[in-house]
This record gives sequence, C-alpha cells and structure tokens, in this order.
Amino acid sequence: MNQTIDSVRGNAPERRTYTVEEIAKILNIGRTSAYSLVKEGHFKVVRVGNAIRISKKSFDKWLDAKSF
Repeated sequence: MNQTIDSVRGNAPERRTYTVEEIAKILNIGRTSAYSLVKEGHFKVVRVGNAIRISKKSFDKWLDAKSF
C-alpha cells in the first residue's frame, strides 16, 4: 500500500535490478556482449518469464572489482 502512495507522490521505490539493455548501456557495450556476461554467470540474475533481471547489488560489486 505504501508503495502505491509513494509512486503517486513521485517517490518510487529504489530499483534493485537492471535489464540486460541497461547493463549494455552502462558498460557502453553491445547487447550481445551484455547477454554473454549474463550467460557466463558474472552477476546474479532473476528470470521472470522471458525477462532477465540482473541484481543491481551483484552487478555493482562485479563492476567495482573491475575498476582500476
């Protein structure tokens, strides 16, 4: 119930997942490369039907480990 009220007020809950397309955009890579990273198991993923959602926490942890 609070989420509905927050959404109406413009206070959407914090996102906890990324799409593959968002990962590709963040990394400035193509969709195929982003799907390869998902397939290789670099991040925790959730599948909802055909949709793939990547855990923001696991992606951020992976990216922080790759940073120089």
